Amino acid sequence: MTNPVHVVGGGLAGSEAAWQLAAAGVPAVVHEMRPVRGTAAHQTDQLAELVCSNSFRSDDAEHNAVGLLHEEMRRCGSLILAAGDAHKLPAGGALAVDRDGFAGEVTARLTAHPLVEIVRDEVAGLPPEDWDSVIVATGPLTSDALSEAVVALTGEAELAFFDAIAPIVTKESVDFSKAWFQSRYDKVGPGGDGKDYINCPLDEDVYEAFIAALLAADKVAFHEWEGKTPYFEGCLPIEVMASRGHDTLRYGPMKPVGLTDPNTGRRAHAVLQLRQDNALGTLYNLVGCQTKLKYGEQANIFRMIPGLEKAEFARLGGIHRNTFMNSPRLLDGTLRLKAMPRLRFAGQITGVEGYVESAAMGLLAGRFAATERAGGEIAAPPVTTALGALLSHITGGADADSFQPMNVNFGLFPPLPKDSPKAKGRDRKRVVARRALTDLEGWLSAVRAAA
Repeated sequence: MTNPVHVVGGGLAGSEAAWQLAAAGVPAVVHEMRPVRGTAAHQTDQLAELVCSNSFRSDDAEHNAVGLLHEEMRRCGSLILAAGDAHKLPAGGALAVDRDGFAGEVTARLTAHPLVEIVRDEVAGLPPEDWDSVIVATGPLTSDALSEAVVALTGEAELAFFDAIAPIVTKESVDFSKAWFQSRYDKVGPGGDGKDYINCPLDEDVYEAFIAALLAADKVAFHEWEGKTPYFEGCLPIEVMASRGHDTLRYGPMKPVGLTDPNTGRRAHAVLQLRQDNALGTLYNLVGCQTKLKYGEQANIFRMIPGLEKAEFARLGGIHRNTFMNSPRLLDGTLRLKAMPRLRFAGQITGVEGYVESAAMGLLAGRFAATERAGGEIAAPPVTTALGALLSHITGGADADSFQPMNVNFGLFPPLPKDSPKAKGRDRKRVVARRALTDLEGWLSAVRAAA
């Protein structure tokens, strides 16, 4: 019988890695420490629990890099995308999911697979030496014992940043005499109808007061050792964004473009959007409102928003530390730790940012480990694909001296050939995306032929 590959961590990356291993006929043992040991952000013992937003972001495979990554992962048999599609919620052009249904689907499918064993324990420190193939997918909340062991092994100083969680309110507590349903530019997305977001308008006076309250509010104090840890720029707390400039929010997550207030027939000065958070449509999260404000301050300040004066909060915002490694320096092109090749790493700990990107690294780690276990020759996806571009970036394309977490984006893709027809903007993105899917199919065909 084939020896199993041990997967440490049952988040999105670990779950995807285990699924890819099992799909290739390789046994996988998933080690998940919850509920034996909890974390600062998780609330359940489900695999692939979403602890921050419930959005996988844009599902546009022709004009958005993360949407392209969605499509590539679907074609690779991704469990995470299959579960996301099965539990999608209306969210304009985005793929948002019912977080409980999504995690339940992933947990059920892995639990039922005959080649997957789920063990509820903590892997403290380096995995045992007799585990000859291990995928470490412990994510942004890697336990101290394992983090310290990796740091001791590699000699690298630990890198970290903070990630903030947005509040969630009940739909029934929103005042729809002021708020209204509309997607930006009435865009229709997966499972949506062009009216997927709740919109709360702010006139100039209310916006000014809201900004002032954010800046004056009490924040959660950092521990001394956390004081110099940077935020990830793609998920800044709302009060940090507000501190960067008076109009930062209304040109960012609270921009009013593409939205018309039905009560006035005009565009508001600023708009706070709420996105559906569960299949029943009873919970909505405040888009762009991730925060480190103290709980009492949060309720008071967000109730300043027209339509949220009587908001009932199902969950207030919070903040937790994320950890990641200097992957360009520490990992090889197949995600193996150079200092100990029996260990592969996947997910956010590798320095990718975002649910989908984390799962994508789990998908590749699982496929690489399965090929290695079968004695085959590992072939990475072409750098012209979203999978390949992201992998290439974190395993050598980025500058190791200034490495920071990265979302997938078209800037990671190699340029089009010089003899390609000239295209700009959306047309160029469409050409790059179509090239990616063509090259992905070629890679998948070659992988299947070699199996």
